[in-house]
Amino acid sequence: MDRHINAYEAELTPLPLDEEDILAGRPVAAVRSLGEVGGAQLGLWTLTVGTVRDVEVDEVFVVLEGEATVRFVESGESIELAPGVVVRLYAGERTEWEVRSALRKVYVAAG
Repeated sequence: MDRHINAYEAELTPLPLDEEDILAGRPVAAVRSLGEVGGAQLGLWTLTVGTVRDVEVDEVFVVLEGEATVRFVESGESIELAPGVVVRLYAGERTEWEVRSALRKVYVAAG
């Protein structure tokens, strides 16, 4: 892990999305691992404009930039994402991510 990185400028590696998980648009995802902290994975993740569905892992993230809505399929709850918003996801939750401007987050996920 690098001791120092600019979270806004760091290059991320493309992360293929399953075609059946793309609900609207042509979103592109990318990720960059920043290593492990106490057994948890730390990294950066981005998703461009569009709508995708996902099944979550145990994770906490902070939105760095972008605007989106994450919807929780089972509960119907939704959270508006914008810079500074902190969200806790639980393993197995089914979500839909509607991204209006490219989203970038820093995350900590169970290892």
